[in-house]
Amino acid sequence: MLDIKFVRENPEVVKENIKKKFQDEKLPLVDEVIALDEKLRDVKTEGDNLRAKRNKTSKEIGVLMGQGKKDEAEKVKEEVGEINDRLVQIEEDTRKFQDELKEKMQVIPQIIDDSVPIGKDDSENVEIERFGENYTTDFEIPYHVDIMDTFNGIDLDSARDTSGAGFYYLKGDIARLHSAILSYARDFMIDKGYEYHIPPYMIRSDVVTGVMSFAEMEDMMYKIEGEDLYLIGTSEHSMIGKFINTITDEEDMPLKLTSYSPCFRKEVGAHGIEERGVYRIHQFEKQEMVIICKPEESKKYYDELWKNTVEFFRSLDIPVRTLECCSGDLADLKVKSCDVEAWSPRQGKYFEVGSCSNLGDAQARRLKIRLRGENGNYFAHTLNNTVVAPPRMLIAFLENLLQEDGSVRIPEPLQMYMGGKEKIVPKK
Repeated sequence: MLDIKFVRENPEVVKENIKKKFQDEKLPLVDEVIALDEKLRDVKTEGDNLRAKRNKTSKEIGVLMGQGKKDEAEKVKEEVGEINDRLVQIEEDTRKFQDELKEKMQVIPQIIDDSVPIGKDDSENVEIERFGENYTTDFEIPYHVDIMDTFNGIDLDSARDTSGAGFYYLKGDIARLHSAILSYARDFMIDKGYEYHIPPYMIRSDVVTGVMSFAEMEDMMYKIEGEDLYLIGTSEHSMIGKFINTITDEEDMPLKLTSYSPCFRKEVGAHGIEERGVYRIHQFEKQEMVIICKPEESKKYYDELWKNTVEFFRSLDIPVRTLECCSGDLADLKVKSCDVEAWSPRQGKYFEVGSCSNLGDAQARRLKIRLRGENGNYFAHTLNNTVVAPPRMLIAFLENLLQEDGSVRIPEPLQMYMGGKEKIVPKK
């Protein structure tokens, strides 16, 4: 959410940013919020003046009563009563204008970074850099569910019976591999100096609307019926929410956090054939990284975050690339974002395995996450990035580490989490 003072003083900048995001339908909002802001400031000023007048007038009542001027005192009481009636209306108008202003302001997108490429949608995202050489194999690589099935490692049919489409059972070596990757990711981030957390898996609505847009919430979040609670779609939601209504000394910055959680998502919409199996599902687990920092340092930590993910995947011998998200592909709260994509030798292309985002002060402003400096309090910047999110990451792992004999090689960093195994061998 933008600062209303910034919108008031820079309406054309805000409108140009909306155009860059190809959201022209939102252009009228800028003039609407400026008009609402003026009404709000007017009623607040009137209220302040009336309260000052009431205080002064109320003192006159006592003086008049002391002088025996009861009739004059009664007239002054009537005047105070009229002021109180007007103040009641002003308070109602203030709440109304504040609610309307907040609702409209939350729809206006954050000002994107100057380095963000301009484009309408994800088809215009821009490749930045590749890490590791992409390749094809001399042998055919099966579909990821078929690879898992050779290890007797997946049961989708039973999951459909118990839970419906978009769920799975992982078993045996595949389930162990899934857990090993998460354990390695946890220790990888701890060794990087990030504090490990296991957060709540449900959050209240005020936290949800603080960390994401309403449209995203409707498409992603599962609501707990009868309670003001939502299942998290990523632990970033809980981790940023942890600092709601806090003021932290700026010398304690940055806060570097890494968190494990299950994630729950509606995944609204239709998806392509390569998103069958366990690519796009309603329930998965993820290791996340979050940074809260001073505004002038967020660009530096943005680069640190995506580099962590690249290093993690390369340590497991998986080729990856980074893809800069264009303006039209950025969620409204994001200033800048890039995807990390893993190479699929079976498909001969890359696919997304993580997303790194700099949200500027958008989440901090909504949740009142502030820093205390020499010149007063100010809003922090928040950033997040995926370390790893199996079982999607398992697709990249199985395809890239699959051997011609059907076994899957276990890279050295992962072996300690797999009981020392250097490979897993199919059962079928």
